[in-house]
Amino acid sequence: MLVLGIETSCDETSVAVVKDGKKVLSNQVSTSLRLHKKHGGVVPEIASRMQLETISAVADLAIEKARIKLRDIDLVSVTNRPGLLGSLLVGVSFAKSVALSLKCPLLGVDHIHSHFYANFLDAKGVKLPFVALVVSGGHTSLFYVQDFDKISLLGQTHDDACGEAFDKVAKILGLGYPGGPQIEKLAKQGNPSKIKFACSGTKGELDFSFSGIKTAVLYYVKKHADCSMRFAVSNAQQAADIAASFQESVIDTLIRKSFLACKIKKTNRLVIGGGVVANSRLREKFTAAGNTAGINCYFPPISLCIDNAAMIAGFGYELFKKGFRSDLNLNALP
Repeated sequence: MLVLGIETSCDETSVAVVKDGKKVLSNQVSTSLRLHKKHGGVVPEIASRMQLETISAVADLAIEKARIKLRDIDLVSVTNRPGLLGSLLVGVSFAKSVALSLKCPLLGVDHIHSHFYANFLDAKGVKLPFVALVVSGGHTSLFYVQDFDKISLLGQTHDDACGEAFDKVAKILGLGYPGGPQIEKLAKQGNPSKIKFACSGTKGELDFSFSGIKTAVLYYVKKHADCSMRFAVSNAQQAADIAASFQESVIDTLIRKSFLACKIKKTNRLVIGGGVVANSRLREKFTAAGNTAGINCYFPPISLCIDNAAMIAGFGYELFKKGFRSDLNLNALP
């Protein structure tokens, strides 16, 4: 079964072709990141306009790279939640038109759930059930997955998402946008034990809060520099220590809460997905801690950590097999 996946939840425009929910025949991603850099974050209007301009070309390239014809597609799977409303509407509208023209089924899927499904693409997969952690620029959530249609939310962030906190700390240090790769690069030159930062406590033991640690970094920088926006330039080693200490604390919090979820649900399988999972220190620490605790940690390939349509197609395939369908009244749900 050939599934056409469409993903336009934020600043990426992605179209993929996946066979039988596992084999990625093509996965094309176009990003408008360069247009957002000068604004220090994603501008929704810019993102949706670029997606409207590029989605047809990206789809054509995905079909070409998969070496199939459009008429060979059996299912159109599209992100319809959550995300930026304008961006979602571009993808959903395009998906509807393709499904209608081909007279094939249409299915709207959850973008967050699709992130952990990236682990099942071009791989042997993971046995059910498992705990899933999704860490990205917009979401930090823990799930218990009994099956692909039986997903329970265990905990989530009450304020900043993990990736959002990285972006804000990078801005405080004057590193630019996006912040995740910048913090990771700078942290390699720093001492992660130099400064004691801590994530705020939460009422729910499996919930997250990253706003407090971001504010702690801000106050620390203000105390040690006259101009925080030039801090990384004028205080290079200290900035590296801040980045390393911040990153270490955030990762330690993710590990502690994820492993607690595994303990509560009595599973030794932890599946991790989302853009932040591209962080090499995160992978290293989760793997080491998992080996000690007897928990198997699974990560998708780096190329499938970012928003992509292959995970949308794969997850859609699994739900389609279980009888899920959408019609032309499918709505975008931000």
